[in-house]
Amino acid sequence: MSPLLAITLIGTVAGVLGTGFGGLITNMLGKPSSKVLSFVLAFSGGVMLAVIFNDLIPESLDYGNITTMLIGILTGIVFLVIIDYFIPHQHVSSEQDPGSRKSAFVRSSILLGIGIAMHNFPEGLAIGASYIASENLGLRLAIVIAFHNIPEGMAMGGPMKAASFSTLNVIKATTLAGLPMGIGAFIGGLLGSVSGAVLSGLLGFAAGAMLYLVFDELLPISQKLDTGHASTYGAVTGVAFGLIFLLLMP
Repeated sequence: MSPLLAITLIGTVAGVLGTGFGGLITNMLGKPSSKVLSFVLAFSGGVMLAVIFNDLIPESLDYGNITTMLIGILTGIVFLVIIDYFIPHQHVSSEQDPGSRKSAFVRSSILLGIGIAMHNFPEGLAIGASYIASENLGLRLAIVIAFHNIPEGMAMGGPMKAASFSTLNVIKATTLAGLPMGIGAFIGGLLGSVSGAVLSGLLGFAAGAMLYLVFDELLPISQKLDTGHASTYGAVTGVAFGLIFLLLMP
């Protein structure tokens, strides 16, 4: 199997399994409590931070220099800002009204699915560039992002369940939202093999995009979902788990 095909498959699997499994959880178990969602989202953010500062940034510096790394980080942040401006990402909310009309739930699930799909593309770029730098790095990032996509799939599956969609349709829709990650992984792998400087910039891009997701979405939303310490515990546990995972994985 060619490296580019492997990258595309890994990115696609990470995308569809994450969101698809999240949709299945919501459909089978119902809407999780705000405290549980708060912990899970913060945990995902903590794991991402561990990957960013322990893997992505050091690898970016190894393949380039501080300039290419910083340009990549800034570009990744700006790219996500632009996506959020044109297609606002509908976040997990604890204020969904179960008494709303079915059409409102359908619209909510469609908008959320579009937002998730658009955000999955740069995450795929991150996987592709990381895999070119190191197969282990690419696999680690794919696992982390797949885990991060589970609560997004849960969020998308919530309004679909409320709108009385069948289990099969919920799984289909949440799975499709993860497909753009495979496209992003293909492009990231294609560009990452051009030169060391380009790869350094792409790894920086991945770090910037992940940083934006953590501080614009995961942690703030986690704190809004629960006024207690679930967010703090989740983030700290996520960082610790991420570092242990990265150290133990060959």
